Amino acid sequence: MYEIIHDFLSSFLSENMVQKAFAPVTLVTIAVLAYLAYLFCHSIVAMVVKIVTKRTTSTWDDDLLNSRFLKAFSQLAPALLVAALLPNAFGEEGKLYIWLTKLTDFYIVWAFVHLSNRFLQNLYNAFDKRKKYKIHTLRGVFQILKLLLICIGIIIGISILFDKSPFAILTAVGASAAVLMLVFKDTILGLVAGVQLTANDMLKKGDWIVVSKSGANGEVIDVSLTTVKIRNWDNSVTTVPPYTLISESFQNFKPMQQSGGRRVMRSIYIDLNSIKFCTLSQLSGLKEKGFIVDEDIEDARHTVNIELLRKYLERYLKTNPNVETKMTHMVRQLQPTPQGLPLELYFFTNNTEWVTYEHIQSAIFNHVYAVVSEFGLAMYQAPSGNDFKVESI
Repeated sequence: MYEIIHDFLSSFLSENMVQKAFAPVTLVTIAVLAYLAYLFCHSIVAMVVKIVTKRTTSTWDDDLLNSRFLKAFSQLAPALLVAALLPNAFGEEGKLYIWLTKLTDFYIVWAFVHLSNRFLQNLYNAFDKRKKYKIHTLRGVFQILKLLLICIGIIIGISILFDKSPFAILTAVGASAAVLMLVFKDTILGLVAGVQLTANDMLKKGDWIVVSKSGANGEVIDVSLTTVKIRNWDNSVTTVPPYTLISESFQNFKPMQQSGGRRVMRSIYIDLNSIKFCTLSQLSGLKEKGFIVDEDIEDARHTVNIELLRKYLERYLKTNPNVETKMTHMVRQLQPTPQGLPLELYFFTNNTEWVTYEHIQSAIFNHVYAVVSEFGLAMYQAPSGNDFKVESI
């Protein structure tokens, strides 16, 4: 190529002029060839790759070798061509060659880092599109890898421009570690917290979590190196730093959803004045209606109505098709309060979906509220203004 350029210039210029014009013309020729190499890779090579990936049965190659990755690859090709042609064009002693070589090497480092980051981004997008891998907290991991690549690229780039060893630059960076830790405090804390969250499987995209201090209660929609985004049930979004989740407590409902049972723990308050021994006629009436069985009555003269209600409700929960009977289910009395005697129903529904869970819970307690009076019991309710209204004579 260089002989062709020299012969071309010699055909209409003197030897002295050829020596002066050779370097600029050669430089322009290399630039044109580099641009043509970019066009070749961006058009021909990219088109061939796209045709090949479309004909394969796997979709991974379509995700990894997309147009953005191929464009980043095309940006690397001209730099490699320039690096190969420069030594023969200018020799290895001139200042122009030295600076052009530095700029070319610096560009190669930048293009390689850009290409690697694009590949990592495509790999993350491919994982995120697939339900099998979507639940894992991968974004923070890929961000760490991209950050490491960028840091390595910066160190190598500086070493190229200033003719310094990368180890010397690392030593200088180590000397200023205190300043860097102050500037990149959130990033460093997020990096450590992200590794802990991932390694301990504490949090994944799609989990329902509650962070009381931040007022967050909803589904995790994004986990990155510096932020965890939570879409609350009112459709607002709360952003929490990852290290907050490590340093403080948060509640994750994902294990509950995976267990197949969601807990209900609610109490009704029985008026203490309505708790009495049952008469024989009451026992007979409850038995006819199917509220009690013979096993409930040990001594007819000392049978208390609230005990019959408790046993009935336990039977009701055990036979209810919406209650997970393999998990703990019981009806118990709690410490009496000024509002009455709390009778707590403790059980798990066999459906953890929110709306269905609320419907099951409401249906069970509707039955409980209606059946209390059948046992001669009354529920406590604080008196309102209407209870004290005096009718006019």
